[in-house]
Amino acid sequence: MLPYKRSQRVGDLLREEIADIIIYRLKDPRIGFVTVTGVDVTDDLKIARVYVSILKDEEKETTLEILNSAKSFIRSELSKKVRMKFIPSIEFRLDTSIEYGSRIEKLLKEIKEKL
Repeated sequence: MLPYKRSQRVGDLLREEIADIIIYRLKDPRIGFVTVTGVDVTDDLKIARVYVSILKDEEKETTLEILNSAKSFIRSELSKKVRMKFIPSIEFRLDTSIEYGSRIEKLLKEIKEKL
């Protein structure tokens, strides 16, 4: 038996393929520096939530709107690259874990300086 669930394995595969599609196939000049940080796939493999990290704060909303409008193109490109019976529908979401981690690190530094 494999060490983790099929939805996790599919999520890892989709993360790599979606990142590749965004970098090489999506030809929108408005998209800045985007990193696909993770993909959560439901257990029935119908919905994939794609978490992206965007470098510039002022471009976050615009880039997220562009990605959400291009999700049908990304899904069609996925169907060419991945052999699955059903390609999951895609939802792009902003990954805030990096910002959260840097905020905690900043707070810990402040506490250390006070001691």
